[in-house]
Amino acid sequence: QEAKCAYIIIIMAVYWCTEVIPLAVTSLMPVVFFPLLGVQSSKSVCLQYLNDTNMLFVGGLIVAISVEQWNLHKRIALRVLLILGVKPALLMLGFMIVTAFLSMWISNTATTAMMVPIVQAVLDQMDNTEYDVTMMEQATGQTNTVIELEEKGTSDPTAVHVTSNGQVPDDPRSSEENKMKKRICKGMTLCVCYAASIGGTATLTGTGPNMVLKSTFLFRLYPNNNDVVNFASWFGFAFPNMILMLVLAWLWLQCSFMGLNFKKSWGCGTERTAKEKAAYNVLKAEMKKLGPISYAEFNVLLMFVLLVLLWFSRHPGFVKGWATRLFPEGEKYITDSAPAVFIALLLFILPAHKPKFIAWNSSMSDPEQTEEDIKKPFLSAPLLDWNVVQRKMPWSIVLLLGGGFALADASANSGLSAWLGHQMTPLGSIPPWAIATVLSLIIAVFTECTSNVATATLFLPVFSSMAASVKIHPLYVMLPGTLSASFAFMLPVATPPNAIVFSYGHIRVLDMVRSGIVMNIIGVLCVTLAINTWGRPMFDLDTFPTWANSTTHQ
Repeated sequence: QEAKCAYIIIIMAVYWCTEVIPLAVTSLMPVVFFPLLGVQSSKSVCLQYLNDTNMLFVGGLIVAISVEQWNLHKRIALRVLLILGVKPALLMLGFMIVTAFLSMWISNTATTAMMVPIVQAVLDQMDNTEYDVTMMEQATGQTNTVIELEEKGTSDPTAVHVTSNGQVPDDPRSSEENKMKKRICKGMTLCVCYAASIGGTATLTGTGPNMVLKSTFLFRLYPNNNDVVNFASWFGFAFPNMILMLVLAWLWLQCSFMGLNFKKSWGCGTERTAKEKAAYNVLKAEMKKLGPISYAEFNVLLMFVLLVLLWFSRHPGFVKGWATRLFPEGEKYITDSAPAVFIALLLFILPAHKPKFIAWNSSMSDPEQTEEDIKKPFLSAPLLDWNVVQRKMPWSIVLLLGGGFALADASANSGLSAWLGHQMTPLGSIPPWAIATVLSLIIAVFTECTSNVATATLFLPVFSSMAASVKIHPLYVMLPGTLSASFAFMLPVATPPNAIVFSYGHIRVLDMVRSGIVMNIIGVLCVTLAINTWGRPMFDLDTFPTWANSTTHQ
């Protein structure tokens, strides 16, 4: 039984690493092979593919799609950057904060795909203006050409790049400055994919591995664990860790790409100010293009805030949540997937335009509005329509999660997890903090070549059995393991955000590996710190809980 299960897992791991067939298709293999090899019945395998956690994921993704659909994410991004200013160091911090905040709620991939073009636009504009300023210094008389250039720059950034490259030899400082520009470009784009990966760890729904922990941990392995890991408790543990990692990542990227010359990075001198004004103007122009906040955007924002509030207050831990107060035995029946799907349902019901009871001025309404809608006096199109969801929903991730759950379930039921756990008993002789650190490092390396979700799925059940055989709190190894599965910083293939950033062509693989190694070390150190300081009292990690004991005898 254990060997058959391990055989399928090894094959799937190889397919996931090499991507010989698409990830989602590999995830469907348990449906065929577990029943054929007599590991599990078809019925129990197929049940894993749309369980509670996957519904939570689907609900969250639908809300994220509506935010994207109405361009709300762009508004948030621009607003923050306008507040933070545009000196290179602060600009990088601005990009990282916005990206991390958005990826807490939206998928890391969507966040990165949206932020990189904004970063690109700001960098291009800063470039153009700097070129214009140097031209002015060279020929003060020919002001007109500069103005023409400037106009050209606003309409078509590429045109200016060509001229600037042609003119390079004229400028004595150019080669040095160009190198610096390239380095700043690399740093600015890399900071986005790193911030997306770090930000995703802060919320339970922010990224796949966190969901895997909740499902394998709560439902499979420890059914009666009193809801130890919920949205609020996870946030309390992972959010401070995220902030610490963001600050360290920011300092490291500054060091490696901009040099820690604070005078320069924080902006002193005239050429900088010209650049800053330019970047600021780009942001302002982009903001102007968006226009005032529309009725639909306001509705989506309201739904988004409501969802976060519902998640937070369902079962906060320190007071009774709404699940317990409003519904009899609510905490037993209601999980985080209920509010997620509830908000998703509302998005298909609420109107995208103001209901026209009075003759409402049609010119004020959204450009999305079709002629057909103008004819309809009362009914307006809803905020989301199914075709959009069908087109934008990453179904592959839903299947990937499902395949992961099927693997975890089979490895627990066939006894494979228990066997692997017993193989790890020798680890019991080293202190628990060292165990946690070693396992985090193993996972952080492994996640570079497999998908984050697959990594978490393969390792978490093993960790839980190991914790039982060594008699330490399961969360003490599972929390660091889960967080480390998101630390895919080294390779473009490691996680979609890295691939998106890489596709823009500023970065070589070597650049990513060089910064990524240090990022991995920073990540593992931060997690070790978190689990040994504020994590201990939060999850009561010094004791071996009774609910963990009961499952090992089954």
